[in-house]
Amino acid sequence: MREYAETGLVALDLANTWDEYLDVPERLPSVEALALFCRALSIPAPAPPTPADLAEARETRARLREILATAPAGRAAALAAWAGTLPLRPAITVADGLPLLRPAPAEDRLSVLLAARAIDDLLSLASSGEWERLRLCAAAPCRDAFLDRSRPGRRLFCSTRCANRAHAAVSRARRR
Repeated sequence: MREYAETGLVALDLANTWDEYLDVPERLPSVEALALFCRALSIPAPAPPTPADLAEARETRARLREILATAPAGRAAALAAWAGTLPLRPAITVADGLPLLRPAPAEDRLSVLLAARAIDDLLSLASSGEWERLRLCAAAPCRDAFLDRSRPGRRLFCSTRCANRAHAAVSRARRR
């Protein structure tokens, strides 16, 4: 069983709650699963999740997956367009003695909390120079999002499992 907090980044971990590789791709099948996801990623849910929260969380996931599937050159515009539709406000926080401008939810809805954390994650990746290293797995049917932290920055697969599966498929095709 996969963990919910695999990367610790809400943007990637929420996007990866849909996994085509699994027989049943939905990894957020219930409000209980959504509550576990929130606990695993330290998201302070305002109340126990409801079916409406689950539906909105899945919509947030769909938007994230669309943004992550966009080429890096267009990803910033897609992220800005999505953020512009959300009830967010700017908030200044302090990290290591430095002020940081971050998106904060202007509404106390779980989907807005998830979106704000996801956008903050993506903005942090962009400011750290890792924007171009956000990828979707190249091993069909997997489309998990991952951050390529390899030295050369050319990783194509989210995991060893997917790399092995893709290489085995190429090998089988060559033998035919």
